Amino acid sequence: MVKHQPLQVYERQLCLSCLTGIYGCRWKRYQRSHDDSTKWECMWFVILCSTFFLLLVWSYFWWGAQNDYNEFNWSLFNRSGEWSDGTIPILATTAAGFTYITFLMILALCHIAVGQQLNLYWLHKIGVTAALMTTITGVISMDELWGEEWDVVLISLQATGPFLHLGALAAVTALGGLVACHVIRAEKTRFQLFLLLLYLSVLLALYLAPLTITSPCLMDRDSLKQRPDVIGHRGVPMLAPENTLMSFNKALQHSVSGLEADVAISLDGVPFLMGDRTLRRTTDVEKVFPERQFHDASLFNWTELRALNAGKWFLRDDPFWTVQSMSQKDQNRAANQTVCNLQDLLRVAVRSNQSVIFNLRRPPPEHPRYYSWITDTLQAFQQSGIPEEQVMWTPDWDREVVRQEAPGFQQTSGVKLPAQTLRQRGIVRLHLRYNQASPAEIRELSENNISLTLYTVNEPWLFSVLWCSGVASVSSDAPHILKKVPYPIWVMSPEEYSLIWITSDLVSFAIIIGIFVFQKWRLSGMRSYNPEQIMLSAAVRRSSRDVSLMKEKLIFSEINNGTSSAEELSLYTENGYDGYTNEGIAH
Repeated sequence: MVKHQPLQVYERQLCLSCLTGIYGCRWKRYQRSHDDSTKWECMWFVILCSTFFLLLVWSYFWWGAQNDYNEFNWSLFNRSGEWSDGTIPILATTAAGFTYITFLMILALCHIAVGQQLNLYWLHKIGVTAALMTTITGVISMDELWGEEWDVVLISLQATGPFLHLGALAAVTALGGLVACHVIRAEKTRFQLFLLLLYLSVLLALYLAPLTITSPCLMDRDSLKQRPDVIGHRGVPMLAPENTLMSFNKALQHSVSGLEADVAISLDGVPFLMGDRTLRRTTDVEKVFPERQFHDASLFNWTELRALNAGKWFLRDDPFWTVQSMSQKDQNRAANQTVCNLQDLLRVAVRSNQSVIFNLRRPPPEHPRYYSWITDTLQAFQQSGIPEEQVMWTPDWDREVVRQEAPGFQQTSGVKLPAQTLRQRGIVRLHLRYNQASPAEIRELSENNISLTLYTVNEPWLFSVLWCSGVASVSSDAPHILKKVPYPIWVMSPEEYSLIWITSDLVSFAIIIGIFVFQKWRLSGMRSYNPEQIMLSAAVRRSSRDVSLMKEKLIFSEINNGTSSAEELSLYTENGYDGYTNEGIAH
């Protein structure tokens, strides 16, 4: 007697084919499987997740470090001697790697959601490994090259922490559907328990995370102090060549409350403005004095310095990516800038009635002014006619002599010391990098009547955090940007944040309970199907993967038992017969 095996009907599943094809190069139906993923593939999924989270932290670091991109490029210049924008290749590779790994993560989660076996294609495994090793190498290199910048992660969390918490809570809540399916379907009790405990642990940690979130912006609005003064660091180096008259005049146009400059002493005792040890980066010394381009800037006399162009480099290198936004008139003006001396800056400050703070660099030992550098600088201030109270004097050398000669100077220190020690030394101001003072230390200095200036603050989020912390003033490369921040980006009272925290936790918990109850009810309904119900429902299109899987199991179970015949089972699609028939001869 001839018995026909039952027809199997397969609907075209384009999305599923693309899903398994892109992730594991399983484009054909027979290549796919609903079996559990192998331990090897599970390990690769763990590696993929680890790479994703590492790249997420790496990307977040570079978002926060945007405030200091120019500082990073400057440090590279000091190491290599050649100016280049090192952030561009880093940002490009980070963006490409994060996009690629995120795409693979989405595909892997979709595999889990539809119950497909994970099978990462070997080419993707090479890509994931390359992304992981490249990121680890980048982290190690950055720690050696620019270790202090890791502080920006903790500082930025003061601005983004509450919002990152809500985003993470939403993401973990959304994953509840996948977890519920696997916990309810899993046949292994230990696996169910492990997965459930892991998920609940992460969820509990997120529910309690706000207990560890601190931000100066979590405060009563009535306690917010006045807006910090903005000092133009080297003028406005984003809009004009740094330490030039054009840069300082641009700063005044954007309503700065002070001017900051870097001062060196020329060979003939003229204080001039220069931030680098050499003249190579910010002048055309390699063309005018090619044999002396690596010499210390202080080993040039003022006549030689005045002959150098101090603006064309800005148009060529475009250190802040702002040259394209400049008018043609400003570009022509920038191209004709020369080295500026201290007297020129002080005349600008006197005319605009602005304060001046400066960083004075001592000349090398072979310099003829090695011992008189403080006196030369002090004389330049006294000859300019600038009021003493508008000068913030930062050098620690011969401070007592300076105090006697110019008692009205605001004695400013660039070294972090206890407030009591500063008062004993007659220091009334501190000038520190923004990562050197915590909100608690800022409050302590304010209580002791010591004014604090933090540098270099370019991003609105950082300016907002420091504003909420109570800092008196900031030094910035971007006064034109901070000018557009009339109020902190966000200020929230602790009571308001507590309400948001508790509400979001309750909503998340309710959604997760609903997901688990729904999945339990849904799968319980699937298990209650009998063969007749399944065969009758085969003519109706159903999207449930569980029903399709159960149909196949029941069909092949009957085939193996020899109870099926061509008359007993026939499957159809909506468009008619769509399948294949295998015939066998019964013995």
